[in-house]
Amino acid sequence: MRDYLLTLCVTAAVTYLLTGPVRKFAIAAGAMPEIRARDVHREPTPRLGGIAMFFGLCAGLLVADHLQNLNSVFELSNEPRALLSGAALIWLIGVLDDKFEIDALIKLGGQMIAAGVMVMQGLTILWLPIPGVGTVALTQWQGTLLTVALVVITINAVNFVDGLDGLAAGMVCIAAAAFFLYAYRIWFGYTIEAAAPATLFAVILMGMCLGFLPHNMHPARIFMGDSGSMLIGLVLAASAISITGQVDPDALKIFEGSTRQATHAALPVFIPLLLPLTIIAIPMADLILAIVRRTWNGQSPFAADRGHLHHRLLEIGHSHSRAVLIMYFWSALIAFGTLAYSVHSASMWIVLVIVALSAIGLVLLLLPRFTPRAPRWAESFVPPRYRRRKPAVEPLPPLAYDGEGEAGGEAGEQRVPVPAGVNGATALGARSTLPDRRKAGTRG
Repeated sequence: MRDYLLTLCVTAAVTYLLTGPVRKFAIAAGAMPEIRARDVHREPTPRLGGIAMFFGLCAGLLVADHLQNLNSVFELSNEPRALLSGAALIWLIGVLDDKFEIDALIKLGGQMIAAGVMVMQGLTILWLPIPGVGTVALTQWQGTLLTVALVVITINAVNFVDGLDGLAAGMVCIAAAAFFLYAYRIWFGYTIEAAAPATLFAVILMGMCLGFLPHNMHPARIFMGDSGSMLIGLVLAASAISITGQVDPDALKIFEGSTRQATHAALPVFIPLLLPLTIIAIPMADLILAIVRRTWNGQSPFAADRGHLHHRLLEIGHSHSRAVLIMYFWSALIAFGTLAYSVHSASMWIVLVIVALSAIGLVLLLLPRFTPRAPRWAESFVPPRYRRRKPAVEPLPPLAYDGEGEAGGEAGEQRVPVPAGVNGATALGARSTLPDRRKAGTRG
C-alpha cells in the first residue's frame, strides 16, 4: 500500500506542478476558444490541461516501474506499455482538437484506433461471467469488438460530462477510488497477480485527477479539454478491461457447487467485472439521454447542446458549485454502493443505507423547488436564502406641489422609485417621466 500511495503522490504532484506552465503555454498558443452557446463560463479559459495530466501518467508509470513491489507488474504483463501507447495516441488527438477543433468523426476514429492499439498489445477482454451460464470464453474477434466498444463508450461518457468546473475530474476520481479498492481487494485479498495492473492504473488515475482539480475547481483557471477528458476516460476503461479480461473468475475459488450455482452465488462479486461502467453510471446516463434527445430532435448524436444533466441542475436553480457537489454525491453513492454490495451482499444494512442516501440525494436535487423559510427567531442561524425577504424599496408618496416648482419639483411630477439592487447612477431608462422645461442658465 505504501508503494501505491507513493505512486499516487508523485502522479498528483507532477500533474499539479505542470498545470501552471501548461496554462501559460495554452494562452500563448491561442488555445482559448470563444465562449459557445452551451458553455456556462463567462470568460475565455485556456484548455490543454490534458498535457499536464499525460505527463503525470508517465511519471506515475515511471515511478511504479522502479518500486520493488510494483516492478513485477511491468515484468509479468505488457498492459502498462499497452496503456501508455493508447494513452499517447488519444492524448495527441485531444491536443489537436483543443487547438484546431477537429471533426467528431475523426475523433471517433482515433478512439477506435487507440483501443485497437491496446488490444494488439494484450489489453483485451478474454472472458465474461454470465449469470445462469457461467464463465464464457470469448473469441479473438468478440473480445476485440467488446474492448473497443467499452473504450469508446467510456471515453465519450467522460467527455460528455465535462461541462462544469471540476466535474469530470472529480467524478472520475471518485470512480477510480472505488475501483482501486475493489481491484486491491482482488489482488491482495485473493493473491491474484493478474489484478495488479488494474490496481496500478486506478491509483495513477486518482493522482492525475487530484493533481488537476485545484486548478479546475470553480472558477476554473484552466480546462482539461478533450486532451484530458478522453485521456482519463481511456485510463478508466483500461482499468476495467484489465481486471475483466485477465482475472479468471474461477481463480477466486470462494464458492462450491455447479457452475451455474457458483455464478449465481458470486454475482455480487462479479458486478464490477460484468458492469464496470456502473462506476460512471452518471456519465453513462448522460451519454444515453443525449443520444436519444438529439436523435429525437433530428440532430446528429455528436451535436452539442445544453441538455446535459449538469445544465438541467443549473436550470432548476442550483449554483455552479452545488450542482458539481450533487453530481459528486450521486457518483460516490453509485460507485461505493456497488462496491459495498459486492463485498457484503447478504447484509440488509447495505441496502437500507443506499436507499436512505438516495432519498437524501433526491431532496438535494429538488431543493430549489421548495425553499423553506426559517421562523423569525432562527433567521440569524441560517443562510440568507432561507430568511424571509423584506420589501426592497418602499414606494415614495408623490411630493406636494407648492405652486412655485421649487423643492417639490415640476408641477404634477412624481418621483419614480428605483428598483431594488439597481444603482441610480447606472440604471437604464429615462430619469423623468416629464421633459425638463428649464433652460440652461436659469433657476427653477
